[in-house]
Amino acid sequence: MPLALQKSEVKAVGLGLTLLFLALYLTCLCCCRKEDSEESKRPQTCCVTWAAVIAGLIICSSVGVGFYGNSETNDGVYQLTYSLYNANHTLRGIDSLVTSTMGSMQHDLKQRLDRLDEIFAMHKDYVKTLHFMQMMANNIVQQLTGLPDVSRAKLDLASLADETALMEYYRWLTYLLLLILDLVICLVACLGLAKQSRWLLTTIMVFGVLTLILSWASLGAVTAAAVGTSDFCVSPDKFVMNHTKGRIGSDVAHYYLYCSQSLPNPFQQSMTVYQRSLTTMQIQIMGLLQFAVPLFPTAERDLLGIQHLLNSSESNLHQLTALLDCRSLHKDYLDALIGVCYDGVEGLLYLCLFSLLAACAFCIMLCAIPRAWRHITNTDRDYDDIDEEDPFNPQARRLSMHNSSRANIPSFYSFSSSLGSQSSLQPPAPASTSAPVSEYMNQSVLFGGNPRYENVPLIGRGSPPPSYSPSMRATYLSMTEGQNRHFGTDFQV
Repeated sequence: MPLALQKSEVKAVGLGLTLLFLALYLTCLCCCRKEDSEESKRPQTCCVTWAAVIAGLIICSSVGVGFYGNSETNDGVYQLTYSLYNANHTLRGIDSLVTSTMGSMQHDLKQRLDRLDEIFAMHKDYVKTLHFMQMMANNIVQQLTGLPDVSRAKLDLASLADETALMEYYRWLTYLLLLILDLVICLVACLGLAKQSRWLLTTIMVFGVLTLILSWASLGAVTAAAVGTSDFCVSPDKFVMNHTKGRIGSDVAHYYLYCSQSLPNPFQQSMTVYQRSLTTMQIQIMGLLQFAVPLFPTAERDLLGIQHLLNSSESNLHQLTALLDCRSLHKDYLDALIGVCYDGVEGLLYLCLFSLLAACAFCIMLCAIPRAWRHITNTDRDYDDIDEEDPFNPQARRLSMHNSSRANIPSFYSFSSSLGSQSSLQPPAPASTSAPVSEYMNQSVLFGGNPRYENVPLIGRGSPPPSYSPSMRATYLSMTEGQNRHFGTDFQV
């Protein structure tokens, strides 16, 4: 156990060093704030991303290992408590048989022998037989009293099993909550990095430090438990011998711990005396029933009652012999050792691995989150510093293009007002056309060289209005006449 305490101290030192490293890292990160160049921002973002991915994978792996270790530890402790309850049931059966047999011999048999003593008072041979039977009964009681104090052992095993089951329930529930907390923190951290939410990252920083402390604390506690359990599993027989000293004899402890045929049964002599005394009493009762009942008919009822009591005591003797055999308790002992030293220790080792991986993963996460925070802050500052009138800023150029495109979109009101104002248009002044020569030639070829359709620049300018009215016709004719005078041709409609 001192070795377990040393392991706990080592884990406390590890927690202190980890927190000191994080404090120094955050201090250096806050103090060394220098503007990063545009080329260095992308590598930092990649480093933060890879650090978050690695931390998430380690946390998910550690949670899987933790669930397996928690289940294995719970199975081992359950097997231990089940074996303790079985051993307690066996010892309780022994205690019940011994108590009932001693009560029958000390009370029921004594009362019947006293009544028969009064009936056979005039016959001294029958009175001597009754005294001999009383001596045999006292001998049986003495042999049963020499058995181990199983009642005290029964209470110890029952209380030990109850306390162990209660502690295991709270341990299992605590680790289950810790595993769920680690998984939730990992998922929320991924969400915060994906959405670039600063308050989520701040919350994860707080809970990450708390979970880091819990991981180191659980690592120290589980390592201490694993070391102590391993010390017990190295020599469990010696441990049991030391803790049962003064309660039961060493020969009894050896008999149940090893259960070898070469070892003598420490209860063999007591059971033999019990059997012989009981057989002698049964023989004496049969003789009294045969010879004394014809002379004393009133004694038949008590003699038959004693015979029934002796038969019950013989049945108790066979059951007691079976329960005192080493095979039942030795099997429970081996099952308890298998549960503790195999499943229990294996589960504790997996829990140690889980705590170590979780501590490393949260340490990486706590180092990566400040970098992500700084990157988010720089990105927000860059967007806030955009000058919309700077023509060399690509983001400003995109914003100005977006605004100009929205300004150049014609509205339905402007289009309808333009149509309504055509009725008041005056004939346009002669002006030189701005249509390119190639467009004019192509349109001339398209209309087959017909002189009526050589004034095609009007087609390139737009189609006539969809509606037809006399005022619009007059306006349209005035416009075409002016253009015909400019080009020297007549246009007929």
